[in-house]
Parts: sequence; structure tokens; C-alpha cells
Amino acid sequence: MNLTDDILNTLMDRKVKKVRIGLRWTAVVAEKGSGEQCGLATSLPTEHTHDGSSAIPEAGELETYSGLEMARWIKSEIPIRRSLGCAAINALIDHQPQRWVEENASEAIIRRGKGKRVALIGHFPFVSRVQEEVEDFYVLDLDPKGVDLPAKAAPDILPEADVVAITGMTFINGTLNELLELCKSDAYVIILGPTTPLSPVLHDYGVDLLAGSVVEDIPAVFKVLSQGGNFSQIHHAGVRLVLQSSI
Repeated sequence: MNLTDDILNTLMDRKVKKVRIGLRWTAVVAEKGSGEQCGLATSLPTEHTHDGSSAIPEAGELETYSGLEMARWIKSEIPIRRSLGCAAINALIDHQPQRWVEENASEAIIRRGKGKRVALIGHFPFVSRVQEEVEDFYVLDLDPKGVDLPAKAAPDILPEADVVAITGMTFINGTLNELLELCKSDAYVIILGPTTPLSPVLHDYGVDLLAGSVVEDIPAVFKVLSQGGNFSQIHHAGVRLVLQSSI
């Protein structure tokens, strides 16, 4: 058993109603009581082949899958299927608004990180602001820019960090469990980004704060997403950013 299996085992199966795979974001809508719930995930790039094969052989028939069937694609070897799996998981998770706190993810990092060593996995737009407020600050990224460190530096940086913020993208690419194991036991750990599953299971793995997203206007978000919109655009179309604490 691992983190991904533990999350999958908490989900109740529901009918998939709609699926969209956009240039940057993937969305899955599942039945939820008398309504619907939409889950988001980053659209991972898939290598183009010249042999006529498709990363999504079921294109046009994805709504025939159950929510759990699609959610299990999070373990697929095919990147875009993992995106669909993550979006399906986020569509099936039972939200816990009683745990949501009113705070911005970057503010949480700054508040917890002042005077401490902070590590951020994934280069976010707010990096420069955190750099102004936190002196001992490291950014690690698969595609490092400027003073960023390469992602492979994680074993050297994370065990010494007092605050660790990790992009939810690591849940899709399968590295989250490994990164959490590198964090010291008393580190304050945040998983952040619209892809982040708002699952209490992550709190059982030592995560203190989840900074994810909730789709509030499905038609508007689908329209922007289907036309290649970035997250800023789908956010304004109808996505709410939420922080979920472990308490």
C-alpha cells in the first residue's frame, strides 16, 4: 500500500458525466448527490508518435467509464491518463469545508517560514515575494531557472528544511510519496496548486496544509479550459482556491 492506493481506497464510485482535456488543464465531472463535482489536474504533455497509436484510445467514450475506473489511471504509464486519473480523484473526493481556512498559500509559507529554512518544490509565480520575506529559501524545479536548484537536489535540501511546500504536480508524476519521506518529522509541510487532492489521507502522511482548488462554475471553466486557457483564466472563470488544514 502507498499514498496513492490509500487515497483511492477512500473514494466512493460515481458516474462520470463530462470530460475535457485542454491544452493546459484536464477536467472530470462526476455525479455528486443531486448535483455534480468537477476535479482539475494539469494536462501532462504526451509524446507524439508516428505509428497511429493514441494516448487515449477511448477518445469520445470516456464518459462510459466509472469515476473509480478513471481515477485508477493515476497509476498509468501514459502521462495524459495520469492527468485524467488525478482529475477524476478530485471529482470524487468528499470536500470538507469545515477544515478550510482563509489564507493564501504564499502567505502561509511566509508566516511559517520567517527565520527558518524553507524549501519549495516547483517554481510558482509568488517565488520573488517569498524571497523578499524569507532569507533561507530554496526553490527546486525539474526545469530550473536563475537561482533555482534542480529537482534532484531534494535529498540534500528537504531533510534540513523547517517548512516544505510541494507542488501537487508531484502527485501526478508519482514522486510525492518519495518527497514526503525526505521531510524531517517536525517540518511543516504544504502541498499546493490546483492539482492538489483535498484528501485527508495526505494529513496522515505528515502534510499539514493542502492548498487546492474547487470548481464553482463548471460550464464557464469548461469553456475556458477547452479553448486552451491557463490557470489564471480558469480561476477567474469560476475556480475557488482553498486551504485545508489537518485540524
